[in-house]
Amino acid sequence: MMKHKTIFEALNWASSFLVDKGRDENAARLLMQHLYETNYSGLMMRMHDRIDEEKWHQFQKDVEEHATGRPVQYITGVEEFYGRTFTVDESVLIPRPETEELILGTKERMKKLFGDQAELKLADIGTGSGAIAITMKKEWQAAEVVATDISEVALETAKINAQNLDADIDFRLGDLTAPIENEKWDVILSNPPYIAFEEAKEMSEVVLEHEPHSALFAEEEGLILYRKLAEQLPNLVKKRALIGVEIGYTQGEAVANFFKSSFPQGKIEIVKDINKKNRIVFCEIDV
Repeated sequence: MMKHKTIFEALNWASSFLVDKGRDENAARLLMQHLYETNYSGLMMRMHDRIDEEKWHQFQKDVEEHATGRPVQYITGVEEFYGRTFTVDESVLIPRPETEELILGTKERMKKLFGDQAELKLADIGTGSGAIAITMKKEWQAAEVVATDISEVALETAKINAQNLDADIDFRLGDLTAPIENEKWDVILSNPPYIAFEEAKEMSEVVLEHEPHSALFAEEEGLILYRKLAEQLPNLVKKRALIGVEIGYTQGEAVANFFKSSFPQGKIEIVKDINKKNRIVFCEIDV
């Protein structure tokens, strides 16, 4: 069908096909970029190139697979995060742009609390793909970074990313703070499961049918892990320390109150994301 057609014409077909199936037409461009191992501007320069038969068949297969609801990132096997390419599969959540704001906010506060590139012990609890832990290690190379997860298969994916991105991370299997007990930490970060089970009915089928539910949902209206973290962390942090957690946009006050109870002298902040929604709670301790 597409013999001697151009990339431009193939994209037009794919965009129309995806719109008809109720999917985002921009996925077509992302799939084509992956196929040609190029970025947006590189693809634009090749729009009038002929697409060969092998690439056309692969592109058609990928587009049809996305039309069924499978996320583009699981089809291509990669996602960009903080300027780096991470391997992703169904064992881990796809890294979100909002989580990049946790990285930015953490770096700013670390500089103020500890000075630039101080030697620090940093833990990422519930690391998933390793996006937070690996990015922090690359951005703050003097840090000793530990990453934990309750999922063995998620840790395997994170280890692949650490190897690919040349990041020296100590990966540990276990639930919440259990793998980092009996040590004192300067920085603890976490993007835990925080969606209430009753919210599932409002969620996209693309997320529900493909991303790991153990990394999405939590009890107590999505708050149980924040409550447990706030209860457990006072015994694990140094006298000067930083805690940062990503939250659901309705959870700011509840999560902040957990940390206020555990760290009455701490500086607690609820930080909004680029969309002006509550997204991060920071707790700075300096006693």
